[in-house]
Amino acid sequence: MMEVRKNDTNENGLLTVVGAGPGDVELITLKAIKALQNADVVLYDALVNEDLLEYAGNAEQIFVGKRKGCYAYQQEQINELIVQRAKSKGKVVRLKGGDPFIFGRGSEEMEYAASHGIAVAMVPGISSSVAVPAFQNIPVTKRGSSESFWVITGTTKNHKLSADVALAAKSSATVVILMGMGKLSEIIALFQSEGKSETPVAIIQNGTRINEKVGIGTIATIENVVKEQGLSNPAIIVIGEVVKHREQLLKVQEKAATKALVY
Repeated sequence: MMEVRKNDTNENGLLTVVGAGPGDVELITLKAIKALQNADVVLYDALVNEDLLEYAGNAEQIFVGKRKGCYAYQQEQINELIVQRAKSKGKVVRLKGGDPFIFGRGSEEMEYAASHGIAVAMVPGISSSVAVPAFQNIPVTKRGSSESFWVITGTTKNHKLSADVALAAKSSATVVILMGMGKLSEIIALFQSEGKSETPVAIIQNGTRINEKVGIGTIATIENVVKEQGLSNPAIIVIGEVVKHREQLLKVQEKAATKALVY
């Protein structure tokens, strides 16, 4: 049975906010799987790989995500649905892509549920902000290239580019931007204003999934790469010298393979 830090026999039910990981069904934790297996209701988002719902057995499954600008439910409706289902059915799992505490509103939903007397628990997930670049052999930190990294939302609550992007552009850190494709031109302009036109950029669409697409360029060229390859959301933007590691590793592997053939 899954262990939680709150009383899961609460008469008002239990909300467990669960991280589904970046997309690959194998990149989910055992604790998350146990939560799904014990669920009476699962509310899941658009970025969740629906194959994971097989772990939920006979639980009621409700899609509450956003697709192409269309909301199945507004956030206030999701909050109310969590409370209603927890009180009427028991154990509710709120399944979110990546990690629910990284731009996932998981904390907001937990607070709302707790304010209505519902027990809450949280199961962290593997964040797409680090896992998606890693899956493409791009480390967010690398000795000699980057000593730190920023993870920034590209679009704020007010639908504007986060002011933190301008601050990040002034640093030598790796910059990972989520939900930023709609603001790509603004992002590029900020980095160009800091004299970083030659800084490497990777854009990874549908990261870790079988339909993953990757575009590699620089601040000066990445918009053309996006047009040529038809890249769009959902995608992660990675800016920094660490992007070069992918190509360097490929060259090392090719060299090793050539030596193996010779011998």
